[in-house]
Amino acid sequence: MSERSEKSFAEFFAGIGLMRIGLENAGWRIAFANDIDHDKWEMYRDHFGDTGEFIVEDIHKLKPSQIPTVGLATASFPCNDLSLAGARHGLAGEQSSAFWGFVDILKTMKRERRLPPLVLLENVTGFLASHGGGDFEDALLALNDLGYAVDAFIIDATRFVPQSRQRLFVVGGKTREIMQLNDTPRFYESEVRPPALASFILMHPDINWRVRELPPLPHRKQRLADILEDLPPNHAMWWSRKRAEYMLNQMSPKHRAALN
Repeated sequence: MSERSEKSFAEFFAGIGLMRIGLENAGWRIAFANDIDHDKWEMYRDHFGDTGEFIVEDIHKLKPSQIPTVGLATASFPCNDLSLAGARHGLAGEQSSAFWGFVDILKTMKRERRLPPLVLLENVTGFLASHGGGDFEDALLALNDLGYAVDAFIIDATRFVPQSRQRLFVVGGKTREIMQLNDTPRFYESEVRPPALASFILMHPDINWRVRELPPLPHRKQRLADILEDLPPNHAMWWSRKRAEYMLNQMSPKHRAALN
């Protein structure tokens, strides 16, 4: 891998580019971005300006020749079938099954001897519990099969901004090392690995783990009241009725009842 590609990344399921913002702030360079949603691409374009690296296409239809050699591939794949507010179809669902399109791309890059040294998955915490943990296990084993050892942790956005938004992250690194798990109960439990995740790690020694000690999370100083804008009901920034109804329809009956 060239020096130029070492700190470059391919952002799959790019959305409006939130992963790009974080990685560029950490010194990484965008080399490729992809999403199926044209509206998200428009927001991405409005924010970043140059979008020559962005391809609007179904991930299952991407050609290997369109994807450059990079040091990191990220995947914030659809959460619709994994979220507690959704129908819980899991990785076999119409939306979240796009994860397997990402895996197929990595398989092709491996055959071409240009598999990224690092991968990063991001999704809702429902991913951990989907189908009794079976979906999460299948995803991690798929990364293992590609040659990645994996780590997993959960971070709540409330540690950075005044909004609680928990997300599950998986980092995979190319290695042949297999982590021998400690038999001590809850050994991996911490602020980023709550009991459910720590237990999953301990209960799945068949997975090639590479669990790292992570730095402590920050404590935010900003409150929600500090950033809220007072907008009139007819302001253009409010969602349209069509958009609001679409979002409501993504919720389970239980959550819609609570909202009403």
